[in-house]
Order: sequence, then C-alpha cells, then structure tokens
Amino acid sequence: METAENHGEIFRANVNLETAQIAWKELQRYFASGVALAVAADLDLVEVACQMSRDNAVQIRQWMASGKFGKVTDGQAAEWIENDTLVWAVVVSPWVLVQPARQLQ
Repeated sequence: METAENHGEIFRANVNLETAQIAWKELQRYFASGVALAVAADLDLVEVACQMSRDNAVQIRQWMASGKFGKVTDGQAAEWIENDTLVWAVVVSPWVLVQPARQLQ
C-alpha cells in the first residue's frame, strides 16, 4: 500500500535520478534566459528541487532571504566560466537549479 511518506520518498528518488553533473559553460543559454537558479553549497540540491516542485513558497522565500537560493548572478556566472566549474544541475521546469560541484582540471 502506497502511503504519503512512500510517495514522498519515491518522488525524491526520482528527482535525485534527474540530477547530473555538467560544465557550467554548457548552461550559458539558461543563464542568459534568466532561468538558472543557484543553490548554496550547504543546501541539498534534491531537497530544494523537491520544495520547488511542491511550490513550497514559504521555504523558498526563506532560502532566498538568507542568500542561499536565487538567480545566478553575473559575478557567479563569470567566476564559474573563468574557473571552468562543474555544477550539479536539475530541471524544475522552467528553472534549472545549479550547485557548484568542483573545478574541471
């Protein structure tokens, strides 16, 4: 029997499967379109994506107010290009959530 808790775990597992590492330079068109959102390193990317999918506006506003979540800034984008940064990314349409993973060598 499927419970709400099981459904939540399944949903989270599916979101996790949709994440991928990609070079930031490959996501420039999303940044230029204004749909790239930066997730702070101390947040769980999958949890943020789940809360966005559930339209949890209260939690999203808290993350935004604390500076842990929001549109990728020009400064972040320039730094990530310069450093050839690899990011974890997941799509929560129409948004692309990104979290720096490491620099490419």
